[in-house]
Order: sequence, then structure tokens, then C-alpha cells
Amino acid sequence: MTRHILAIDQGTTSSRAILFGEKGRPITSSAQEFPQHYPQDGWVEHDPEDIWRDTVASVKAVLSEETAAIGITNQRETIVLWDRATGKPLHNAIVWQDRRTAETCRRLEADGHEPMIREKTGLLLDPYFSATKLAWLLDHVDGARAAAARGELAAGTIDSFLLWRLTGGAVHATDITNAGRTMLCDIHRGEWDDDLLALFGIDRSLLPEIVGNAEVYGETDPALFGRAIPITGMAGDQQAALIGQACFEPGMVKSTYGTGCFLLLNTGTEAVLSRNRLLTTPAYRIGADITYALEGSIFVAGAAIKWLRDKLGVIREAGETAAIAQAAPDNHGVYLVPAFVGLGAPHWEPDARGLITGMTLDTTADHIVRATLESIAFQTRDLVDAMRADGADDPQTLRIDGGMAQNDWFAQFLSDIVEAPVERPESHETTALGAAYLAGLSIGIWDGLDDLSARWEAAGRFAPVMNGDQRDGLLAGWQRALRKTLP
Repeated sequence: MTRHILAIDQGTTSSRAILFGEKGRPITSSAQEFPQHYPQDGWVEHDPEDIWRDTVASVKAVLSEETAAIGITNQRETIVLWDRATGKPLHNAIVWQDRRTAETCRRLEADGHEPMIREKTGLLLDPYFSATKLAWLLDHVDGARAAAARGELAAGTIDSFLLWRLTGGAVHATDITNAGRTMLCDIHRGEWDDDLLALFGIDRSLLPEIVGNAEVYGETDPALFGRAIPITGMAGDQQAALIGQACFEPGMVKSTYGTGCFLLLNTGTEAVLSRNRLLTTPAYRIGADITYALEGSIFVAGAAIKWLRDKLGVIREAGETAAIAQAAPDNHGVYLVPAFVGLGAPHWEPDARGLITGMTLDTTADHIVRATLESIAFQTRDLVDAMRADGADDPQTLRIDGGMAQNDWFAQFLSDIVEAPVERPESHETTALGAAYLAGLSIGIWDGLDDLSARWEAAGRFAPVMNGDQRDGLLAGWQRALRKTLP
């Protein structure tokens, strides 16, 4: 009997469902964009009910009779607090991009807590992560702390919220890759940590059980889709992309260009602690052992292209940017630093804000478009340099995915700037594919990681062609622009 796997890909701007066949190829998909909410400068929220409604609608649109299991992948760090009895959120979800707890993080760092946090979690003190967001919800939603103390509330990242809703409240769990981004999990033990819970004032009863990435977690409520469907795979979006890109050997690197950019280097079973302000994060747990990765997180990548379209109106669609950049002979000395919600790795400056520098009366909108694309490659180079400084070998290949990976001009410029070959996979749905692979591994559709590796195919390869002097000049200009952004 033919078996299909349905992957839920719940992202920052849309909720999607993609149906995959046994060969790992997409059959059909459905996507729904949902509103972003910006209550104050630096604050970003989502309505969890929007996410839930759009997720269910997307699943119903692609579900087949042959669907054997569901995998979930999700935007990480975004946190939801809800009522256990009703399943209703008490507040909008606070999104990973949100910076409202920057002052809390500064105070905790000044009090000397970062070394302990770094050792246990592999993370830096930054409002990016979930712990301070959850503490903020408990402190600012009327009665939340008292209700939490009575065991009436549940909290979790988006994977956990969806799993709860899909199972009709029967399962409260999160996988190790999402748990590892909360700043509440000891990533070496794979468990919630008492010292961290006490530091952030989080009651353990709020939190889900931590599970692996390829397990049978439960079944969907039959009332949702007409029958119970096993949910058997779950991972945060960047780890799911690592799996979809088959980066299973230590030293393999992938970079995803979605709303943000996230570069992960597989370090095997060793949790390497970065000396250059990268993150140490669980990559996946399939079976007993945790595989780890070094991660560089860039907060704004594709979101900058969306900004060009929706706020500046200089493009009508993202696909125009390749031709615009190609037509411009150079950037005309224009640099854009897209620090719209602060800077991520390796700078970690939540108060940095975006700027455009080097403009003259000859500057055109096309130069700004090109500078925007270039900025994302420059930020990736910063991450690669940090990994090199941590002792990693030069990447033999950078496997890229996400919407911007389809832009040939950007892929070539990226290869030139990072001085490494760039490969684009045949399947551009690598994040959803990773979730599908995990779900399929659990029920025996695929035989193991070697089987998945054998299925990976390159659809495009880009090798460096830029001369060294030109590259060095561009990077020097980028660093000058970057220094103007930093507080």
C-alpha cells in the first residue's frame, strides 16, 4: 500500500502543509499567510489562533487517504501560554524576533548569570530565546503566575502548542531541538534544569515533556480530520532543514534563507562550546544519542526582501531581485545593514538598528536592492569566519535552502563571498522534507540516515569566481557599515 507523509511547516509568516510520497518528493501543498503584530518598537507577536486555524486548513487541503503519519516543524523560540482546561491562549505568542526583554537580559548578564546559562544551554543571554519571553507573560498577564502555581496553565513553543491542539490536549511534549532553544534545558542531559527554572521564575509544571525527534508522540483527535493519524516526527525548523539537507556527518554545513538566515555546522556527538559567540544547539536525537551543531543565527534575511516589497515598494515580488542585482554593475558604494530587530550572531546587539550608508545623488533603488541581497551574504561570511575561529575546517560545501536559495545571482555572490562552493538541493522544501523524513523514520518508510543521505541530490552548484581584491574590498566596506550600526 502506498504511504504518504504529511509535513506541517509552521513558519514565521505562514503555515503550510506539504504531502510527501515514499520517495521523499512533494505531491501537493497548501499555505496560508497570517498577520504579524507589532505592538511597540521591537515587539513582535502572533495570534496563536491564527496559526492554529491556518494549520488545520492547510492540512485539510492536502490530506490523502494514504497519509500514514504527520511530522511537525516550526518557528523556534516563539512561546505560547495557554489554559489547560480550555486550550485557549492567554496572550498572543511572543515571537522569536521580539526584543522586549532586552533589559532583563542585560540585568541578568550584569549579575553574572551568563556563564552558567552558556554552560548548560549552549546559548547566550539574549531576548531571542524563550525563557525571558515566558517570564514576561507570567508577569504581565493578569493572574498568570497564580494560575501557573495551581497547575492550570501550560506553556510551550509552537511545536508543543500544535501537538497539544492536534491531540485534543492529550499530549504535552516538545522535542529536544525546540527545548534546546528555550534557555531552560540542559542540552547535555536533555532535561529541564532546576537552576535555570529558578533563575527565570518558571514552574516546571508549565512545561512539556522533552522527547526525541523521531518517535510516536500521539494521534490526532479524530474529530479534526475524520480519523486518528499518528504524529511521529518533530523538529525546529533549522534542525529539520539540516535533516532535509542530509547533513549527518560532522563538518557538514547548511544555511537556510527564510525570514532569517540560520547556518548550522554538524559537530557530531560533541557539544562544542563556541569562543566566538555562536550557539551550541541539539541538531537531533534519533535513538539514544544527541547530535549537536554550532549555529549562527541572522535575524533578518528574506524579511529584508519583504521590506523592500511591502514598505519601500521598490519591487513587486521577490523574484525581481536577481535581475535587478545582475543589471547593476556594482553596489555603487551602498551598504545596507538589516538590523531591523537587532543583530544576531556573532554580534548579539539587540539595540542595533538598520541603516543604509554610502548613498549619493546617483544612488538608485536598484542599488538598494542589490545592497540588500549582498548584506545577507556578508552576514553569512561573518558566521563562517566565526566558525573558522572556533577551529572548524573551511566548509567543503555550503548547502543552501529557503526562498532566497532559488535566486541564482544571490547563490553565486554568496559562493564568492564565503569562498566555498554553494549547492542547492533538488528539493527546495528541505525544512518540511526534514519533518517528513523524521515522521517516516518512525514508521519504517525509510531505513535510516544512510538511506536519507543517498536520496539527496544537487540541482545547482556555484563555485567562487570573484578575485580576492574585489572580495576584500567589499568585505572591508561591509565592516565599516557594520561598525556604524553597533551601539
